[in-house]
Amino acid sequence: MDTSHLAEHAGTAGMLFASIFVVATTTMRTMIPLRVFGILTNIVLIATSIPTRHYPTGLLHLVLLVLNSYRLHQMLQLVRDVRKSVNSDLSMEWLKPFMTERKCEAGEVLFYKDEKAEDMLYIVSGRYKLVESGIELPVGAIVGELGMLSPSNMRTQTLECIKAGVILSVSYTKVEELYVQNPAFGFYFLRLSSARLFQNIATLEQRLAQQAAPAPASIPKPA
Repeated sequence: MDTSHLAEHAGTAGMLFASIFVVATTTMRTMIPLRVFGILTNIVLIATSIPTRHYPTGLLHLVLLVLNSYRLHQMLQLVRDVRKSVNSDLSMEWLKPFMTERKCEAGEVLFYKDEKAEDMLYIVSGRYKLVESGIELPVGAIVGELGMLSPSNMRTQTLECIKAGVILSVSYTKVEELYVQNPAFGFYFLRLSSARLFQNIATLEQRLAQQAAPAPASIPKPA
């Protein structure tokens, strides 16, 4: 059997395996297995393009292999970061790669009470205050992560910038997209949001207890 027949058989076998992988990807509902099967398809078609000399096809799938590998790494890293955050400091810094930067000026109102909530905000620099409660938010704080879990999606307070700075924002639509693509991300995001909610409740209860505590009796001065 000459090399042309070998190349032909290799091409046929490669196309068969690639077709199986492509059909398999149509059954995938989540992103990680979809990327894995996409990578397998790319590898098979690259290997097939060499003996058959279909170099443009091989080059195309080499580019797709790099893209699929990067996206798979990004999604796996996201899940690891969310899991780590749940088990440590409840930080949401893992959302930074998916957020958009925005500069704020002193006196600017970022959102008003009772308006529809559509995004979460991460404070990078500057000073910001929740107007109704008078609470000032520190750098690194997340605002609005619980709004997407609320049935009404309404803001409960007004947020004002009191010193110029930078924030990062991510839309609820993007978070929902990540949630649908990867159930592991969705599971840990719910755990994280719930943990932050319980943390906020504990802080509120502590403040109420301090306000309800009786003031220490004053010691009468000696005559």
